[in-house]
Amino acid sequence: MSAHDRAVGIDIGGTKIAMATVSASEGIVREATIPTEAERGFAAGVSRIADAVKRLLAESGWSAREVQGIGIGCAGPVDRARGTILNPHTLPGWQDGDIVSPLRDAFDRPVLLENDADMALLGECHAGAGRGFDPVVMLTFGTGIGGAALVRGEVLRGAAGEHPELGHVSVDPRGPRCYCGTSGCFESIASGSALAAAAAAHGLGDARQLFARAREHDPAAEGILRDALSAVASATWTIVHALLPERLILGGGMMDEHYERFAAAASAAVARAAMVPPGRITVARAALGNRAGVLGAASAALNLRTEE
Repeated sequence: MSAHDRAVGIDIGGTKIAMATVSASEGIVREATIPTEAERGFAAGVSRIADAVKRLLAESGWSAREVQGIGIGCAGPVDRARGTILNPHTLPGWQDGDIVSPLRDAFDRPVLLENDADMALLGECHAGAGRGFDPVVMLTFGTGIGGAALVRGEVLRGAAGEHPELGHVSVDPRGPRCYCGTSGCFESIASGSALAAAAAAHGLGDARQLFARAREHDPAAEGILRDALSAVASATWTIVHALLPERLILGGGMMDEHYERFAAAASAAVARAAMVPPGRITVARAALGNRAGVLGAASAALNLRTEE
């Protein structure tokens, strides 16, 4: 097995950081998860990531020189060219943090930074629910809502190579004010943090307790979830009409337990859409679960060119 067959994938979210050593022939070799703890500061976060990667390499029996590179997917927006995290509202205190340079210096390997939703999409299209479909759209539900699209085999990028922010599609102008600059965007109503905030405001505890109370037919909990699912349907309607994907994949930590509710809302929106090809757009659960991000990040790193 050569270095060109090996990579490290890292997936940085608002609450946890997942990472894995991956080989093109064997898939995931070893994996680990650490809490993000963004409040401890960016420098501390980078140091903890570096230490965790060192442990992971040792457990895999690999040296740093035996990997092609390190791929990082991070809640964004991110500046891919500079290797910095921008406007990280799910990562307070990490504003303009250069995560690429210190890891490149620590391991003497190429390091690539991408938006985490793009990395998750790459993972699913390579080895999961997006395989064999094109175009594909993926929505990731967690602390925030990420989104990515693959068109003609390539990740869709906007002006200056920027990542489209599908989580900020406006679904209710009268909804909560969002840090993105508008009111009632998708993320501000249906993300994990939005549900937690709404639950707390109604004295229902956190997001997990909200779902439990809804199962017990608590009217306030049911109302909050009804609004969230309406936001899912509205965002799905806009996204499928704009991008006409063959497949819409729903992933992220929230889908581990709540996929059926969210998929039903998205599927109903697709079924009502008279202006899209009937029966051609399918809604599917992310097949790789929380591994999609690390696998996508590793696959991106495997395509890096070194100067060796």
